[in-house]
Amino acid sequence: MSRESEADLPGEALPGTLGEPLRAELIAFRRDLHMHPELGNQEFRTTAAIKARLEAAGLAPRVLDGGTGLVCDIGTWDGVRPMLALRADIDALPIPDTKTDVPYRSTVPDRAHACGHDVHTTVVLGAGLVLAELDRQGELPRPVRLIFQPAEEVLPGGAADAIDCGVLDGVGKIVAVHCDPRVDAGRIGLRHGPITSACDRLEITLDGPGGHTARPHLTTDLVTAAAKIVSEVPALLARRVDARSGLALTWGRIEAGHTCNVIPQHAELSGTVRCLDLPGWREAPDLVHAAIDEVAALHRAKSTVNYVRGVPPVVNDPVIAELLRDGMAARRGPYSIEDTEQSLGGEDFSWYLEHVPGAMARLGVRRPGDTARRDLHRGDFDVDERAIQVGVELFTAVAMIDGDQA
Repeated sequence: MSRESEADLPGEALPGTLGEPLRAELIAFRRDLHMHPELGNQEFRTTAAIKARLEAAGLAPRVLDGGTGLVCDIGTWDGVRPMLALRADIDALPIPDTKTDVPYRSTVPDRAHACGHDVHTTVVLGAGLVLAELDRQGELPRPVRLIFQPAEEVLPGGAADAIDCGVLDGVGKIVAVHCDPRVDAGRIGLRHGPITSACDRLEITLDGPGGHTARPHLTTDLVTAAAKIVSEVPALLARRVDARSGLALTWGRIEAGHTCNVIPQHAELSGTVRCLDLPGWREAPDLVHAAIDEVAALHRAKSTVNYVRGVPPVVNDPVIAELLRDGMAARRGPYSIEDTEQSLGGEDFSWYLEHVPGAMARLGVRRPGDTARRDLHRGDFDVDERAIQVGVELFTAVAMIDGDQA
């Protein structure tokens, strides 16, 4: 059987298979979101669209306190048995959509769903509609909560605010998917343990008396100080943390001076700190501060460090990762699951896992047979929309299996 046909396999082992009308509706819903992307904490239109569709299905979604994002229960929680939560992120990125060959490209300048959040949202919505129908038929084993979270792309992520709004009250486990353009549609990637990395933001200012480039010995040479910080701090960190933690400082911006013959009085640097494990991530702020202060002091520069905590790594619970595996195998067979590597990207789904166990799967969105190298956070990012059906059936199967195992 070709992978092209695998992506169209119907679900057979469990109830809740998508019919053609719902499949077409979900594709249209995703395209509408794609055409109208909204940045973190500005997702008012997106929130309204999700809310309207859930209410049309007879459900009672609750908009989160910030006015964007919402939570919705399928079935009535008995207050005893913990619920399974399905999480989606709903925000877009501040980059232009450069696709020219599709009718649903972004209509908003410099805004694009270039990370697949429109797909994540549609998948959780579709699963909710299927599960709501199963609940009306008396076939849903236990209630399920849908979480549509804003501001995933805004450090430290909107998950923390959603948790403060009570979205995890009564939840015993949580699952999510993330689009992966390296995995074929019709397949998912799974991993036990860390599947993403921690990601923090670092901003540094350097100050000192500048002066003439003819007499650098009478100044604090901030350009040299900045250059030394850029080159030496990552090397220092590599010798102060276990190499298996994968702590990596990468610079994205350096600014200093305005002309060739004046040593400036002010310089700025910024970058990201990424880490593969939780222990290394928890050590990182103190280690980075100390390394920067040492190098800056050597060059007589006054340093101010703003270390912005981002997100810890997403660490998949093995039991719940296997629940995702069981759900996918029930729908698509064991051939539809592949091992995936740990990504260096950050994901605020990790904040939920500080409170309840959970797991994230990589949802394949690459058209089978496509050999081009594609990635997220690019203006030309797009998906094979058959992935929507796959995600919906995965979540539906997980909800049914989890309920039966309770």
